[in-house]
Amino acid sequence: MSASLSPALVLIVGAALVPFLGGRVRAAYMLALPAAGLAWLAALPDGELGSFAYLGFEIVPVRIDAWSRMFGYIFFLATFLSVIYALHVRDWGQHVAGLVYAGAAIGAVLAGDFFTLFFFWELTAVASVFLIWARRTERAYRAGMRYVLIQLLSGMFLLVGAVAWYA
Repeated sequence: MSASLSPALVLIVGAALVPFLGGRVRAAYMLALPAAGLAWLAALPDGELGSFAYLGFEIVPVRIDAWSRMFGYIFFLATFLSVIYALHVRDWGQHVAGLVYAGAAIGAVLAGDFFTLFFFWELTAVASVFLIWARRTERAYRAGMRYVLIQLLSGMFLLVGAVAWYA
C-alpha cells in the first residue's frame, strides 16, 4: 500500500480483473474490493498525500481529513452493499462499470485539488453511462446520450470554475 495513491484505485484497478473471474470467485473478489479499499482508507494518515507539481499546479490526489474519511467510509460501505445487491446480475460489464463508478466517486470525495476532482468527476460520467447502456435498448442508448451531454456540460463548468479559482 502506498500512501500516495488513492484508496479509490482499489475499486477502479480491481475492476479490470472482474471479466476474467466467474461464479463464486467473482462474487468473493468483488466483495473483497470495497473491504480492501476501506482498510486502505483506515490506514492512511490525515493530510495531503502524494502531492506533486504538474504544469505549474499542485496536484493533490488524496486529502484526508475527518469529513473526507467519514464520507469515504460511507461510500465504501455503500459499494459493499451495492455489490451484494448486484451479485444476481450475470453481466460482468455492469459489475466493472459499477465498481469503476464507485471508485471514481470515492476518488472525488478524497480529491485534494480541483483537477483531481475533475478527473474523477468525468470518470463517474463515463462509468455511469455504461451502466445506462447496459440495458442494450434504443431507449437506454438515447437516455445515455442525453446523460453524457448533461454530465460533460457539468464537467466543463467544474473545469472552468477550477481554472477561474486558480487564476
